[in-house]
Amino acid sequence: MSRAALALLLLSSAALGQQRAIPLDQVKSGSAFLGPDLRSLQDDAFANPGMLWVERGGKIWGEPAGKKNRSCASCHQDASTSMRGVAARYPRIDAASGRLLNLEGRINACRVGHQGAEPFRYESEELLAITAYVARQSRGEPIAVSIDGPARAHFEAGQAAYHQRRGQMNLSCAHCHDASWGKRLLSETISQGQPNAYPAYRLEWQTLGSLERRLRACLTGIRAEMLPYGSPEYLDLELYLAWRAQGLPIETPGVRR
Repeated sequence: MSRAALALLLLSSAALGQQRAIPLDQVKSGSAFLGPDLRSLQDDAFANPGMLWVERGGKIWGEPAGKKNRSCASCHQDASTSMRGVAARYPRIDAASGRLLNLEGRINACRVGHQGAEPFRYESEELLAITAYVARQSRGEPIAVSIDGPARAHFEAGQAAYHQRRGQMNLSCAHCHDASWGKRLLSETISQGQPNAYPAYRLEWQTLGSLERRLRACLTGIRAEMLPYGSPEYLDLELYLAWRAQGLPIETPGVRR
């Protein structure tokens, strides 16, 4: 990130009266906590296993679907141009419905509204593939979400959720990813929990997964109650995480342990 962009983000944060546990000049992607082998794997488009989903997503992009027999390309043409920078601005408020949508929600809203098709099921291969394909077009673009206007209440709810103690272990997200990042937990280094690589291929899953799946896995780890996929609480938390990651480049599809 340039000094000018960093200064602008710092001024924006100060104007909003938000306190950051991790200063913007110390924000690090999860890839910074990987060994050189996994970083190399993520950066190699031929070796990165997540690129299999990106390739499949490219096919879905061009396939007509639904009662209106339209493809994504029918409206948006070349994704490398029309989708550049889009993923960096999500989650965001949908102007038509007034709802907060992440990228998966925006894709499904388009399927229903513009294609007359059924929405893809959460965590389905199809939704992961098209989401990874769209996000890939923004690779290298800095995250820049808005928390103004109607998004503000969602941001504040997500911020509260991030700092809320949960589960039998009575821990919050902040206990690990703000207070303890960089420390060792068994054989792993605790990251800052940044969302800029999702959908990501995780070795423990042996497949691609969404950010929401990762959040659910964290809840499992602290023995907390699991919410259904698509719950507003997850979306609020995703918005807060994206704000917290302002300026980090999109890395989709990331590779993580």
